[in-house]
Amino acid sequence: MAEIQRDLTRNLLGVIFIVVLIGSSFWILRPFLGATVWAATIVVATWPLMIALQKRLWRKRSLAVAGMTVVLLCVLVVPLALAIGTIISNADEIAGLVKSLASFKVPPPPEWVDKLPLVGGKVADVWEKVAAAGIRQEVAAKVVPYAGGVIKWFVDRVGGFGMLLVEFLLTVLLAAIMYANGEDAAKRVLLFGRRLAGPRGENAVLLAGQAVRGVALGIVVTALAQSVLGGIGLVIAGVPFAAVLTALMLMLAISQIGVLPVLGPATFWLFWSGDSGWGAFLLVCTLIVGTMDNFLRPILIKKGADLPLLLIFTGVVGGLMAFGLIGLFVGPVVLAVAHKLLDAWVEEGEAGQESSGTIFRA
Repeated sequence: MAEIQRDLTRNLLGVIFIVVLIGSSFWILRPFLGATVWAATIVVATWPLMIALQKRLWRKRSLAVAGMTVVLLCVLVVPLALAIGTIISNADEIAGLVKSLASFKVPPPPEWVDKLPLVGGKVADVWEKVAAAGIRQEVAAKVVPYAGGVIKWFVDRVGGFGMLLVEFLLTVLLAAIMYANGEDAAKRVLLFGRRLAGPRGENAVLLAGQAVRGVALGIVVTALAQSVLGGIGLVIAGVPFAAVLTALMLMLAISQIGVLPVLGPATFWLFWSGDSGWGAFLLVCTLIVGTMDNFLRPILIKKGADLPLLLIFTGVVGGLMAFGLIGLFVGPVVLAVAHKLLDAWVEEGEAGQESSGTIFRA
């Protein structure tokens, strides 16, 4: 009996020691967890592209890693740096635009507004009343004093953007290391899955990789395509601060909000300013760019992993709410692995057995 008690105490102390060791390791690595998750996600999603690039570069891994690192710098770091530089360099201009509200006069409605079916006459009447009344001086007097404070807040927030820039640089560095030693890392992760749960654990690791690739293709590539095309439309139409608006569209698209909150007001601003031609051009761009995710995202997700779109959408939204931007990838991966493991468990239990009935009856 004393021997059993001694073994129980030793096992309990061993478990406590392991838990404390794991918790301490995560606590020490906590500042790097975000960048590590991002880097692993990027490497898993773009690994086939890196292998294809390596074949074209005389099968030299170092050249392929260097090329992928440059691509990541151009995709992650350069746009953010440009956005920060644009905010800082145009801070005075932004303040001037806000202060100009006091003297802003709404132009009369263009002729095509009155010709719109059903609502054209009412819209034109409201527009004419607003143009005749203008912006009330008391409203402008209340808004203008806050212009300086808003710009100061903008510039202060650049420090937060600076930390995000550092995290992106760290992500690129970790991704380069993972590219260089990807096969060894993948082998160790597969061995860990097999050691943990046998063939099921190995399948779960493979499924996690497929889910990451599918989500990255479906969300990030779609967001990049929408923001790039939307940004080109903004530049062609002559909308100010196109770089900042493009960066904002990228973040909104990745967050599953979409690009319409940026392109919609920009289109309205062009019509409001009297540039009907460019407004119509940007309206067409808005309709195309704002709806392209409805068909592009499902195609890309199916290329990465054959997963239900409802599961992907739930994982993206739920993960975003629970863990922030990292949850965009963590959420779908967790739900995908749980979904596949549950399916495998149910099918294994039903193997060799015939169902005697159905819950749906005529």
